[in-house]
Amino acid sequence: MIPVRGFEGKTVAVFGLARTGLAAARALMASGAKVALWDDKAASREAALADGFDLTDLTTADWSTFSALMLSPGVPLTHPKPHWTVDRAKAAGVEFLGDIELFARTVNAAVEHKRPKIVAITGTNGKSTTTALIGHICAEAGRDVRIGGNIGTGVLGLDDMHGGAVYVLELSSYQLDLTSSLKADVSVILNISPDHLERHGDMEGYVAAKKRILLNQDKGDTAVIGVDDGFGQRICTEITSANRRTIVPISASKAMSRGVYALDGLLYDAAGDRASQVADLTRARSLPGRHNWQNAAAAYAAAKGLGIDGAQAARALMTFPGLAHRMETVGSIGKVRFVNDSKATNADAARQALSSYPKVYWIAGGQPKTDGIDDLADLFPRVIKAYLVGAAAPAFAEVLKGKAPAVQSGTIAAAVEAAFADAATTGKDAVVLLSPACASFDQFADFEARGEAFRAAVNALAASQNNRGAA
Repeated sequence: MIPVRGFEGKTVAVFGLARTGLAAARALMASGAKVALWDDKAASREAALADGFDLTDLTTADWSTFSALMLSPGVPLTHPKPHWTVDRAKAAGVEFLGDIELFARTVNAAVEHKRPKIVAITGTNGKSTTTALIGHICAEAGRDVRIGGNIGTGVLGLDDMHGGAVYVLELSSYQLDLTSSLKADVSVILNISPDHLERHGDMEGYVAAKKRILLNQDKGDTAVIGVDDGFGQRICTEITSANRRTIVPISASKAMSRGVYALDGLLYDAAGDRASQVADLTRARSLPGRHNWQNAAAAYAAAKGLGIDGAQAARALMTFPGLAHRMETVGSIGKVRFVNDSKATNADAARQALSSYPKVYWIAGGQPKTDGIDDLADLFPRVIKAYLVGAAAPAFAEVLKGKAPAVQSGTIAAAVEAAFADAATTGKDAVVLLSPACASFDQFADFEARGEAFRAAVNALAASQNNRGAA
């Protein structure tokens, strides 16, 4: 745990009692702050009570007694409308912030030689893989690395800091909205495409949130920027004119005179007078496809920004074990391989997975997002058959009509059974791909739970096939 500095003896309201909120409450209390905890959901309040916390009903509390409001990242800040706690805080003149801001202030309050290095990663897609990949490179280089934020452990639940530590943090746009003091030694913006527009109002608001990861960087810091989309290109141009930090553009689609890029799976470092090949990513089994080559380029550039030798970073790319729920092979039955890409919560993320296989049996659907799957039409010829689940199933079936065979399976388990039955009859090597292009909240608590349901369905199917063979 990282005890939060700056609120000793003060009372902080904490709204949202899931992983982030409870970790923040513990970290505040560890340094002598008082906390007033609340959640709109009765189940969350009951879980906090069972965990030994006291509750304060923030709907009736005296907000003039609070020094700050700590918001969990899922709580609406501005759109579609501010949460009622945000309105209460504004009316009482109480600042509102998130756990990343609490972490940043704690780092900034430490004496300089005790401040850790911070690598901050954001992007519409690929940030979890890139975060894990950077952490892997750091560990292979012998660094004392801690990985968290929007992945795994909440930042304040990580081990306490010291001057030799490296914090590798995945940051969502929700978290960045609530952050103003973070100074990353290395910041990474992988890519930007439309997502979470209901939370940020429009694309301009979403891009502005992502750009906050660059705040406070100065000479000696590094910004790694993906330039394969127009938003990244614009950001790279904007910060280049500022002429402060070291800027490293990355690409997985074009050669560049500077930066790091991957072409046809070959990774190049153009930091010197000319580009030199540093890795053959086609040999990295856990990094298939162009999107993963972009992730690898970003991780390599970030590692160099931390002072890790480029050759050492390149070697570590080849031993990366992969990330759960992101193009993760969870099992095979005969010639049928099952790939868990539950983290693909939007169409652009699903595009990355679909592009990695020539033919797939595709399981898709869930809680639909505004962009749908229309933009994936160029990849529909790769879909042998689609098995649609969740709330999006009827709409996805309409989009696929006449373009790819599709059935509405309803649940993950039913989709797995049907996809296997179809794939196994061919007698050929086949891939059953869960890449939903949707959020998970219609049927699951999060994408991890959805991925585990897929894994469980595959395991149950494998067991039934084994029993049938033994009978």
